[in-house]
Amino acid sequence: MLGKCLDNVREKSPLVHNITNYVTVNDVANAILAAGGSPIMADEPSDAEEITQICNALNINIGTLNSRTIESMFAAGRKASELGHALLLDPVGAGASSLRTDTALKLMHEIKFDVIRGNASEIKTLALGSGTTHGVDADKADAVSDENLAFMAGFVRDFARSTGAVIALTGAIDLVADAEKCYAIRNGRPEMGRITGTGCMLSGIMAGFVAANPGNVLEACASSVCMMGLAGEIGYSHLQAHEGNSSYRNRIIDAIYNMTGEILDGGAKYEIIR
Repeated sequence: MLGKCLDNVREKSPLVHNITNYVTVNDVANAILAAGGSPIMADEPSDAEEITQICNALNINIGTLNSRTIESMFAAGRKASELGHALLLDPVGAGASSLRTDTALKLMHEIKFDVIRGNASEIKTLALGSGTTHGVDADKADAVSDENLAFMAGFVRDFARSTGAVIALTGAIDLVADAEKCYAIRNGRPEMGRITGTGCMLSGIMAGFVAANPGNVLEACASSVCMMGLAGEIGYSHLQAHEGNSSYRNRIIDAIYNMTGEILDGGAKYEIIR
């Protein structure tokens, strides 16, 4: 099932509009291409809404907010919602500042998102209306572990029920949930946290997966999370002794490029919690 979601992306090559942060924009574009999609970036208010009309999905990432991009996010988001396109919110750093938190909450209230993807602290901030993050990284106190797995699975299911969106909470253990079912995913490597942008890349890829798998949002999101984590495992296994995080980033993208549905089904590590 999860591998078929990747096969659909390769077959349909969805066009994904990204209003994303400038720290990781190039990596996001390359990761979407590697997964089989097609990226486009437009964050000028006079351009963003028109570009959204020709796309299949919109990925909104609040990592480097300014007044211009905020205006574009709302304009493009409303247009994408009107057209029934796949819509994803990545609330980078929500909880770290009032601007980030307030913008993410307002986007959620005014636009119907199919998916909200963030780390544990970002998701808790949106669910509770306030919170704390360590810069743009999750607070260690919010981490999902085997000890709190059942509680956190219930938490994300409840948040999914209240928003009507699939919630993808990513970390050492990833949780992907709708109101009824939660995937607990254990793919990945801790070293992925030393690369800026793995989460941003995942959000762009995930938007494409949702667009290519209409009516199957939960499995599309779980598939993209498993693929990203598995690419991290494969990329790490190919690192040479002299290579570091820069090479690792490239090897992850290469692993995404070479991923097939069969490889994904064979390497995905998950359990379903109801």
